Amino acid sequence: MMEWIQQPWPWYVAGAIIGLTVPALLLLGNKHLGISSSLRHVCAACFPANISFFKYDWRREIWNLFFVGGVLFGGVVATQFLTNPNSIVIAENTVTDLEVLNVKVDGNLMPVSIFSFENLFTLQGLLFFVAGGFMVGFGTRYAGGCTSGHTIMGISNLQWVSVVASCFFMAGGFVMVHFLFPWLLKF
Repeated sequence: MMEWIQQPWPWYVAGAIIGLTVPALLLLGNKHLGISSSLRHVCAACFPANISFFKYDWRREIWNLFFVGGVLFGGVVATQFLTNPNSIVIAENTVTDLEVLNVKVDGNLMPVSIFSFENLFTLQGLLFFVAGGFMVGFGTRYAGGCTSGHTIMGISNLQWVSVVASCFFMAGGFVMVHFLFPWLLKF
């Protein structure tokens, strides 16, 4: 049983599970899937300031905090106990393109040459983690939700704003990978 769980699953299994989460949440309690709103709930619960954005009944959305906690717990369990013993398979063209950019591909999901504690205190780390994190947080708030909320939940509910937001998420990703990422790696 454990060997079956530890092997990489096909994309269509994960897609079906995520896809079935949307109707399950709607049928079980008219809830919407999304991660970014949980930060608002945490701030409203832990820092009850006199800010109108945080003045609401966050207890009605506590299920979302349990959901995010479950995602975090599942990630910890998966990385500690269910890791795949095999290297991550990456297309040769991708490996070649990354090596041209001085990104060492070592079979891990996150290249150590970018995602390391030492890199955090460099100009590149400042740009990637601090500025990038701010941009993701600002964009999520400005768009009224994150990629999971808009792309998975919003599009399945036929919300036009989610289709537009998802198109811009994809366009931003393409611009980042093809134009900004090579430039940022030079720092």
